[in-house]
Amino acid sequence: MKKGCPYGTHRVISPKGVLPQPADVIDNTMEIYDNEVLIDVKTLNIDSASFTEIERRAGGDIEEIKKTMMGIVEKAGKHKNPWTGSGGMLIGTVKEVGPAYKGDLKAGDKIATLVSLSLTPLVIEEIHEVRPDIDQVDITGQAILFQSGIYAKIPDDMPEGLALSALDVAGAPAQTAKLVKPGDTVVVIGGGGKSGLLCLYEAKKRAGVTGKVICIGGSPKSTNRAKDLELADEYFAFDATDAVGIYNRIMELTDGQLADIVINCVNIENTEMASILACKDGGTVYFFSMATSFTKAALGAEGVGKDVNMIVGNGYTKGHAEITLQVLRECEPLRKLFAEMYA
Repeated sequence: MKKGCPYGTHRVISPKGVLPQPADVIDNTMEIYDNEVLIDVKTLNIDSASFTEIERRAGGDIEEIKKTMMGIVEKAGKHKNPWTGSGGMLIGTVKEVGPAYKGDLKAGDKIATLVSLSLTPLVIEEIHEVRPDIDQVDITGQAILFQSGIYAKIPDDMPEGLALSALDVAGAPAQTAKLVKPGDTVVVIGGGGKSGLLCLYEAKKRAGVTGKVICIGGSPKSTNRAKDLELADEYFAFDATDAVGIYNRIMELTDGQLADIVINCVNIENTEMASILACKDGGTVYFFSMATSFTKAALGAEGVGKDVNMIVGNGYTKGHAEITLQVLRECEPLRKLFAEMYA
């Protein structure tokens, strides 16, 4: 059995010398190296920005979505969206574990991978069902987890689909838990979506009674979803690409103080400036959205003279799986909503 690099560089075909995520093509042969894990895949949870773009290009046609996804994997050896650069994650059952793999996985374990599909060697034999409303796709296929790849074992106290939907965005509420302090004013843009709802819960919990949490939804429907769960202090629906409009509303709601923390969870482009303008000087903007442009954010902040800390939405932070699943255990109304929408 061949020896593998912990980071999976042995799978890179082109260009040589890069890691699997930025690579254009990787080897998706399902014969494992000595430190890899082979997974029988059940469901792919496609990144929201990625699925939205695939669906748009397919004109909403399910068969075209399937064809696009199959084509991406056949060409790249992984599901890395060529337009957004993002992937998603998967749920499946461990089939084989390499003898040199260091970890507690064994054949038969049900896991969700917490590394992006944009770096995961993947083979799709057949796509059975596409669920556009929740960005999930049921398949027959296999995938490889590298030694460095993080994962979560599916908990016994909740359905697989429920756990997968939350774990897919686990970085967002966990980063929120780290960023928000008692008394902070927090704005969550895209607060009615999957990651947004989890972030609102954590923000309200961490900011406490002296803090203020403002939810900006993309539509009245998504805004009311958050409002019905009482996850924030203020709610309004607004176009997140209208930077000045959002700035004016946040100025009104904060008596001109603006926000200490702004969390961007939307899945469309051109929302960088709304996030930046809503934040006070010295505050923090956390861009969880994979539709974020670093160039637009950096040059945009410079252009309006804003001295804000900007954090790229790293989908991983220590303990993120445990923190996120705990949110669903603590908040029964949120768990019920997630079960209805995603399980």
